[in-house]
Amino acid sequence: MVRRIDVTGAGGVRLAAWEYADPPKNDEGPRASEVPGVLLLHGLMGRASHWASTARWLSERHRAIALDQRGHGQSDKPPEAEYTREAYVEDAEAALDQLGLGPAVVVGHAMGALTGWQLAAKRPDLVRALIICDMRASALGAASQREWEDWFKAWPVPFATLADVRKWFGEDDPWVERRNPSRGEFYAEVMHESPDGWRPVFEPEQMLKSRQTWVYDAHWEELAQVRCPALVVRGLDGELGRAESQEMVRVLPRGQYAEVAEAGHLVHYDQPEAWRAAIEPFLDGVLTG
Repeated sequence: MVRRIDVTGAGGVRLAAWEYADPPKNDEGPRASEVPGVLLLHGLMGRASHWASTARWLSERHRAIALDQRGHGQSDKPPEAEYTREAYVEDAEAALDQLGLGPAVVVGHAMGALTGWQLAAKRPDLVRALIICDMRASALGAASQREWEDWFKAWPVPFATLADVRKWFGEDDPWVERRNPSRGEFYAEVMHESPDGWRPVFEPEQMLKSRQTWVYDAHWEELAQVRCPALVVRGLDGELGRAESQEMVRVLPRGQYAEVAEAGHLVHYDQPEAWRAAIEPFLDGVLTG
């Protein structure tokens, strides 16, 4: 069962949170406040539903909630809203407070991982453990932002069908080195049907605004302020290299490392079973530690 819960984020932005849980079978089970909480934060252009397979197995032992972050999924996308690091962190903070989820394990992919470690540095009382999935701590620079601007311009929108979405992002996109069906499925999930075809549920301009607030700076200092147990996970073909990931583990006061073979940047989406095998021992240690 998936249940939507609306949350009020920074500046009054309405955020959609999605709780994954089976309905209670009787009145004898633990109350929600007694079940360890997990907040799942997607990456740039993602949405809460990308965590569905992870959230379902997490819900067997945790209260698992995935958040559509501002500008994404079914959350509000007001053009006048802030798309800053501070706003994203405050949104996650508000979600934990309003949902009564903290202290929670925060699981973040890419941009969501950066939000997670910035939140853990700011509010250690709300984050009991952290999982960082394929996010770099180093600055990416202006060239990277220009590449993204050009990439968005290359999208052949509107797409006539979802099959065209899957084919372009899984095969024809110049950023694809080899055929990747899971990447096509990932992007099909962030499209909606409009009168002239299929378009993204987000505004590319807002994605670029969100991204420009972190690409020019390094984030090692905040990483060093994360005092809770933290697991850095990389896909072997992802964007986070081995040397940088191991340096992140060294900088984290209680850092651990895991990698997933045959996975690219979309680690949890490319290889869901291997992803589970990589993070479940860490979660078990958090529960029993």
